[in-house]
Formats: sequence, structure tokens, C-alpha cells
Amino acid sequence: MALSSPSVHIPSFLIQPRKLPSISTSLLQGNISKPIRFRSSFRRFSHSKTLKCFSQRQFTEEFGRLFSNLNQVTLKREPGSLSSAIFLVAGTTVGAGILAIPAVTQEAGFLASAVTCVLCWIYMVVTGLLIAEVNVNTMCELGSGGVSLVSMAMRTLGKFGVQIACWSYIFIHYALLVAYVARSSDILTSFLSIPLWESATLFSSILGGICYFGSQRFIGAVNGILVSGIIISFTALVVVASGDLKWNTLLRANFEAVPLSIPIIALSFVYQFFVPTLRATCLKTAIVLGTAVPLVLFLVWDAVTLGTISTLETGSDKILDPLQQLRSSSGVAGPIIEVFSLLAIATSYIGFTLGLTDFIADLLKLPSGQSKPLPYILTLLPPLILSLLDPEIFFKALDFAGTYGVLVLFGILPAAMAWSYRYSESSPSPKLPTLVPGGRVTLSVVIVGAGYVILSEILKNFGA
Repeated sequence: MALSSPSVHIPSFLIQPRKLPSISTSLLQGNISKPIRFRSSFRRFSHSKTLKCFSQRQFTEEFGRLFSNLNQVTLKREPGSLSSAIFLVAGTTVGAGILAIPAVTQEAGFLASAVTCVLCWIYMVVTGLLIAEVNVNTMCELGSGGVSLVSMAMRTLGKFGVQIACWSYIFIHYALLVAYVARSSDILTSFLSIPLWESATLFSSILGGICYFGSQRFIGAVNGILVSGIIISFTALVVVASGDLKWNTLLRANFEAVPLSIPIIALSFVYQFFVPTLRATCLKTAIVLGTAVPLVLFLVWDAVTLGTISTLETGSDKILDPLQQLRSSSGVAGPIIEVFSLLAIATSYIGFTLGLTDFIADLLKLPSGQSKPLPYILTLLPPLILSLLDPEIFFKALDFAGTYGVLVLFGILPAAMAWSYRYSESSPSPKLPTLVPGGRVTLSVVIVGAGYVILSEILKNFGA
């Protein structure tokens, strides 16, 4: 992933970092006496002179405009680019999670997994629109030009919601960093023929050093090179592997195995943290089309991978990676898979490292803009140690991040916040138009769906 900033235009829609903004430590301590803000500052402005949100008719007409660019000096709207917003959403969505999709869908088969991908896509589009809806309500209530996901949780669910948002954020970051170090060390060990601990340390040191010593421009340039390599290697892999595609294998469907793949597929569609900073004149279109691009990529990737493996070993407690089978069976595809995997992991690792170090710096109350080694040590060292303790932790970490992190932070929480704003009698905000139809039924389905997957995962882990 690249740096997820609206002002940074990455020359690709394929990979974009999921760098979440930093969260103030006051959120964890419960000392909240004013609107919550991230490290980025936003100019406050009056309700009556700017966002005249308390007019139902005007809000209906201007809903999309609230998400267009606002000049912080003149307080005048500057039209946002729909195409730019679509590519930003698409780039933010696709990450290293794509590497795990063939492994978790192989037992279900391509047909069943394709249906699952489409359903997960619809689910994640709905939760993204719910976040946009709550975000607009919160902007209206606070009179602020930009509010964070945690600000929204505080205004709707109180301190308990803030705690859930914060700890889910931390959990997702650490779990994914562990997964990325584990997989990258395996690839580098194969390439360089060095011990696992050396390859893991090398990967963490090089990319961690880039994040610590590099300027924003340098990191952006490095990321641009990595993204270009991802595009080239992905295209080459699809072309090479599709020559051996067995079309009849794509009709295989085992829907009983579908639930096992949902957490990682949901993780692969994460983009919601980016919604509060999205600028577009048509927000619905940007979210729907922006996530539809990764959906197509996931389906093509899954079809090419599963369709070229003649026999898939299933039924084992250990997840067998089809990419490993494809690599061993094809002398041409093997090196391309390794390069694509390593580049995808590297871009994701950079984004999550920057996000977590920024959060830890806030947690330690370090001055803004100063690079201190302690946040980087606390970010880089624990994933390195955990990945070495369990080299096979890649799929476990992704599964845990998708189940207990993503489905809580970007599944249950958006629906709960929307429910509070729509139906809480104590809410001071007016009843504004909704982006997601269906009322309580839709919100209930979103909450129950995520809750069911989480409960199933808990029961599975306890052997029930």
C-alpha cells in the first residue's frame, strides 16, 4: 500500500496503503471535553455561515457537496474529482490481503467464492455508506469541516464506542504487521537462502528504516516504484497462468465451506477508514465504483489461481496455499508470484507502519512532527518477534484481523452509529436523509451478519 493521503496521487489503482489517521491519547483516557481530532487540524466554522445542515431540503440537494473539497481559507467549495475519488477508493481497498484469497476459497471452489466475494462487496459498500452518513451528521453537529471515525463513535456511542474503535484499530494493525513479516520472511528465505530470523529482521529493518528516515516525498517515490512493480507482475502472472486455465474447475462450488473464507475476504475489501477524508461530488458513485474495481481484480485473481491447479488438497486443519502449488508446478510463474507477493506485502507494510507509529506517538504524547525511535521500536519489534515464534502465522493473523478487527470496526460499529443517529431520541441532530435504505432491517442485518461470523469464529477456536 502507498501513503493514503488525498493529496498524494499514486500512479495506480491497484495498491494503496490503508494508513489510518492517528488517534489522540485522550480517547483512551476518556478525557474528552471538546470535539475529537486527529493529528491533522481542521478549521472550525459556523453552522449558519457554512454547512447549513439543519435545512432538510438544502441538505438533500447538497449532500454530495459536503464531501467535495473545502478551501480552508476562503471556506468555499472546490469541486472534487469523481474519477480521482474512484481510484483512491480502489487503491485503498486492494492490499496484501489479495494473496490469501485463493487459499481460503480453494475448498469452497471458485463459483461459491465468487458469490461470497460479491456478497461481501455489497456488505462493505453498505458499511462504507453508513460511515459517510454518520460522518455528515457529525460534521453538521460539530460545525467542523472534517471529523474522524473515532469522533463519530464518541458522538453516537460515547466512551464505550471510542474504546472499541481504538482497540480495534490497534488490533488490526498489529495482526496485519505480524502476517506481513511472516510471509515476507518466508519469501526472502527462499530467495536469499538465509535463516528465517535473518530474512525477517532484514525486511523489518529496511522498510522500517525507510519509514523512519525517509521524507514524505522519498517514501512516496519508493511506494510509486513498488506499485509499478505490482502492476507489471500482476499482469504478467495473469497472462502466464491463464494459459493453463481449466475452465471446468471454475464451476466447482462447495457452499458449506464458504463461512471459513468470509473474514479474509471482508478484510480484503477494507476502505472505510478513508471515507471521512474522501472528496467527491457524488459519494455513492465513488464508493460503489471504487470498490467494484478491486472486486473484478479479486475475481480474476481467484479464477486464474484456482483454475490452474488441477488437484486441491482439502480437509486438513492447515491451510494449503494454492500460490505455493502454482509456484512449484510452473517454472515461469514461480518467480513472478514471489515478486508480486513481496511487493504487495511491502507496500502494505509501509502504510500500516506509518499508521501505527503515528498512533503510538500520540499515545506517548510526543510532539507532532518529531521522529522518535520509541514509536518505531514498539511498532516493528512485536510483529517481528511474533512472526518468528510462529512462522505459519500468516493466515491465522489475517483471519483474526478480519474477524475480530474488521468486522467489529467496519461492520458492527458503522451500523450501531447509524442506528444511534437515526433513532436516538436524545440526539440533537435533525433527521437528515439516509444513504442506505431499509431502516432498522438493514442495520439489523449488518450487525447480525458480522456478529454471526464473529461468534462462529469464537466457537471454532474453542472446538465447539
